[in-house]
Amino acid sequence: MDLARIGGPVACIGLAILVVAPRRRDRIAGFAFAALGACLLSASFSPARPGRVVLEIVVALAIGVALAFLFRRFPWLLPLAALATVAIRVGALSHQLLVPLYLVILGGAILLGWELVRGDERSRELGIVALPLALYVAWTGLSLAWSGDVHEGTIEIIAFYVPFTVLAVTIARLPWYGLGVRALYVEVALMALIFAGVGLYQYRTRNLFENPKVITANAYTPFFRVNSVFWDPSIYGRFLVIAIIPSAVLIVRGTSLKLAWAAFAAIAVTWVGLLISYSQSSFAALLLAVVGLAIVAWRWWSLAAIFLVAVLISGLAVAQPQVRRSIVHHTHSGLNAATSGRASLVSNGIRIAAAHPVVGVGVGGFKHAYAERRHLRGQAPKIAASHNAPVTVAAETGFVGLGLMVWLAFAALLVAFRRIDRSFLGRASLACGLALAAILCHSLFYNDFFEDPMTWMLLGLIAVAAASAKEPAA
Repeated sequence: MDLARIGGPVACIGLAILVVAPRRRDRIAGFAFAALGACLLSASFSPARPGRVVLEIVVALAIGVALAFLFRRFPWLLPLAALATVAIRVGALSHQLLVPLYLVILGGAILLGWELVRGDERSRELGIVALPLALYVAWTGLSLAWSGDVHEGTIEIIAFYVPFTVLAVTIARLPWYGLGVRALYVEVALMALIFAGVGLYQYRTRNLFENPKVITANAYTPFFRVNSVFWDPSIYGRFLVIAIIPSAVLIVRGTSLKLAWAAFAAIAVTWVGLLISYSQSSFAALLLAVVGLAIVAWRWWSLAAIFLVAVLISGLAVAQPQVRRSIVHHTHSGLNAATSGRASLVSNGIRIAAAHPVVGVGVGGFKHAYAERRHLRGQAPKIAASHNAPVTVAAETGFVGLGLMVWLAFAALLVAFRRIDRSFLGRASLACGLALAAILCHSLFYNDFFEDPMTWMLLGLIAVAAASAKEPAA
């Protein structure tokens, strides 16, 4: 794993230069370092059949070159293809990895490299998000050098940070194209309807396609959770929430009554699919998005309505004997049981961060550090999986990494909500901002903020909208 400890920092520092450097020559150097680091990270794994690996690389490069030609001719095909593959996962390296999406990103990366070599002088496509993103990615890559679990950290960097940073940059380079944005909305809405239909089929037949953990859990619970085509019900629920948000924006701020009714119908079907996921984190994310949209649409009057609803829900909840008993006889074990063990994970994650406040335990090292702290058998037991992104970031990269994450999220949301008028551009920016806020909220209960490709796609789309803010609405 010595190659990984070298390759991680090299790849991420290269990405940081690619994201933030103003000169083309520097960006080419950053691109080359990122590619070199990715190769070193890949070489740190010992393939069982090297000949097959070489063949797979050749095939992947051929597909990447073909996609690069397509993306050059039809630029908005890149985000459309990326969105189409976000649910397709393949088992590899003991993880469920987004292999088809990686091929799409490879095509975008080849096109990016070709454009830089050919003299493209554009830089800092992500705007004010570029600097915090570059610093966060670089710091995360450096933390692999002292990670307590190099294998897990290597997978984190090569499967998420390297490809998804490239994805954000390549999307941010797109020219504003109203038809392309509309196509993305139609695609995400249709995908949500299809996935919800699959979920309803699973709920009716009591048959899940994969994930033995969920299948076993359903056998011992009074309700049946579905995961549709996703690996985890929470990931499925989060995608449906992201799909609901632009439809909600269209209803509140749209100009066509027919489109508003169509969006309402899409929300109704998607919401039923969300309901049977039984994902509390997804409903929390949806609630945040709805509250945010209400505040934008109805300003301070919405706060009074939200307050009354909160009081009503709280009263009904407290009236339940189980809830009242939990409040009156509040204990740490009761809270931990109510949150399915997440309270213990979060509290111990905070202690890990406090014990390593500056540099953390290194990217991917949370499970190992948690197991050591709780004296659990095995270096990375499944019960030590984190469920809170900020706590995980603080534990793995210290409060330096947490500060950079907060800076990054604040900058992205600031750009998204800077122009949220009733123009098409304003509605698109509002939808992207609310979707990013929903993912951030979801990550407080399910650690998957930087591991979700939708996060990085939204960063790129927010940058595209911001760069076109002074142009006429499409």
